[in-house]
Amino acid sequence: MSQTFRQPDILEIARTEGKVMVEDLAERFNVTVQTIRRDLTELANAGKLERVHGGAILPSGVTNIVYEERRRLHEDAKQSIARACAAAIPDDASVFLDIGTTTEAVAQALLDHSNLMVVTNNMNVANILLANPDCEIVVAGGTLRRSDNGLVGNITARTIENFKFDHAILGCSAMDEDGDLLDFDIQEVLVGQTLLKRSREVLLVADHSKFQRNAPVRIGSLQDIDRFFTDRPLPPTLMDRCAGWGTEVSITG
Repeated sequence: MSQTFRQPDILEIARTEGKVMVEDLAERFNVTVQTIRRDLTELANAGKLERVHGGAILPSGVTNIVYEERRRLHEDAKQSIARACAAAIPDDASVFLDIGTTTEAVAQALLDHSNLMVVTNNMNVANILLANPDCEIVVAGGTLRRSDNGLVGNITARTIENFKFDHAILGCSAMDEDGDLLDFDIQEVLVGQTLLKRSREVLLVADHSKFQRNAPVRIGSLQDIDRFFTDRPLPPTLMDRCAGWGTEVSITG
């Protein structure tokens, strides 16, 4: 297979799996590891991948991955995280659901719950929950972000300030090694920071790929989270910090 045809396939694997490894690709394409390293270097130089030790990941930094691509990433992990998170939400509760593809999976997993009041700034979540006739849906106003149907900004934050939620379910775009939760949009971060103050219990849903990404704006810390649902163990140092903070980590994978 020529390099011209191989590189689009490598990109598609990265979009599906979130990360590609040199040795795995060499075996898959029946070429040398040196050939794959050249492919990854060229893709990185073109801004399509970001090199990491032993492979490459989708690029991060100051711009998020396109929303439809995020939906396809780690779908099985998101589903298992969503089921575990939804199981922790009782009936007869007030819940906030944040923007994100994993929180959308949680909304799907909540369709069998009864007597919920769900407030959301995610139009996709609101549309999913229409299938549950026993769920009151409140859409927080704000500026519509067309890329993902999220509502963000000061109006959204002020709407949230009128509530005290039993449970807030948050996502994040990235997680730093010290436990800081990060995102790309400062207007969305304002909403997340407000939720941390207006919720009795805060639940974070994020798959393992968030451990490998960077983003420029800080939402808060795992120290601010009551329960964290993810699909793989955190680095040992961060697991120890969570234990000290009282943050419960539930690994679904």
